[in-house]
Amino acid sequence: MRGICVPCPVIATADMLCSYRWAYPMTRNITLTINGKKRTDTVEPRMLLIHYLRETAGLTGPHIACETSLCGACTVHLDGKAIKSCTMFAVQADGREILTIEGLGADGKLDPMQEAFWNEHALQCGFCTPGMIMTAKQIVERNPSPTEREIRHGLEGNLCRCTGYQHIVNAVKAAAAKA
Repeated sequence: MRGICVPCPVIATADMLCSYRWAYPMTRNITLTINGKKRTDTVEPRMLLIHYLRETAGLTGPHIACETSLCGACTVHLDGKAIKSCTMFAVQADGREILTIEGLGADGKLDPMQEAFWNEHALQCGFCTPGMIMTAKQIVERNPSPTEREIRHGLEGNLCRCTGYQHIVNAVKAAAAKA
């Protein structure tokens, strides 16, 4: 029986051993810290970080939407930097720290950014909210007194189809004022 090796376009027979398969295992062990808790899992190298977070780690705050990095619904913090988790593989996060929306609040209290979103009515359906909040936190961390223009620029990679963004901008301003 003849076939084509999927990872490499070599024509192979059933009795041949693919050197690719031996050199690159189909699963890898990764260890990372998510929301302050260290965990180790076995994943396929092709698994996206968003799928790892939702399906393996059970964290459903980051949402799957476009899977092309256009909407920002999957935004998390990786080593303190806001990233879109649909743009990287889980194996690339090995040894790193991830913060999701679930890790923001403490002792039953909302994070100041979460509280500002609540108080300023910066959400409607809530689908984009986790990504917006994670991005907004980075905006305020980088610039504790952002202007409206800077806030809007910082949020450009996050889409919301329900609001006109004004309440979201107001929430970021309110959180920055309290910081």
